[in-house]
Amino acid sequence: MRGLVGKRVLISGGSSGIGHAAARRFLQEGATVFISGLDPAEVTTAVAAAKQDLTAPSEVFGVACDVTREEDVARLVSTAGQTMGGIDVLINNAGVSWREPFLEITPQHWDEMIAVNLRGMFLVAQAVSRLLIDQGRGGAIINMSSTNGIAGEADYAHYNASKGGVLLLTKTMAVELGRHGIRVNAVCPGYIDTPLNAGISADLGGAAFVSAYARDNIPLGRIGRDFEVAAVYAFLASEDASFVHGAEIVVDGGQLALM
Repeated sequence: MRGLVGKRVLISGGSSGIGHAAARRFLQEGATVFISGLDPAEVTTAVAAAKQDLTAPSEVFGVACDVTREEDVARLVSTAGQTMGGIDVLINNAGVSWREPFLEITPQHWDEMIAVNLRGMFLVAQAVSRLLIDQGRGGAIINMSSTNGIAGEADYAHYNASKGGVLLLTKTMAVELGRHGIRVNAVCPGYIDTPLNAGISADLGGAAFVSAYARDNIPLGRIGRDFEVAAVYAFLASEDASFVHGAEIVVDGGQLALM
């Protein structure tokens, strides 16, 4: 992708799954990357693993962060900015998901889902936006939404609501931040092979469930892979997407096109 060499990229939720695949992709593109994750040991392991993808002049760093906590987010953005000498791109990727019928969702579980997927998204985006404005050079923010933010799916009311909120947050940010040269977009993956989804599918029949789901619901006939979403992150952060703003890019193998 054009314009990614030397870019300073912060990736929340970058210690596993799509976030870690994104870290590796940006390093391959020659960017410097700072990742965060909830578990300190996982962050350390992820940084070590990502180092094999270093391409001059890229570097990789990381720190643990709970995106639901304002003080953690402030520390993350400050540390990332100081370590990399600034931030150019935010991959706002941290999130959680689990299955739960609507009538069984407790207020506590609702709050937990919204706290990570929407409040956390807001806190990180706002802190980075303020830094980008102070730097005065513009930048790019890509928020992680989902096809579940576009269409409903049974047993995911709290997740669907959080991801729908991310889409409207993204569009509003785009309206307000465009004048500062900050492009804001969202990625909406469908069923992607990640540790998070593997845990969910294991309770539904494992490989047999995944195979049947892909056959019945995804026109391409397979589930997606983390690096395929990472490629879209890289495109939206690059100069090749210089006039893409306020958009949601669906990465779902055609699932939403199926009636």
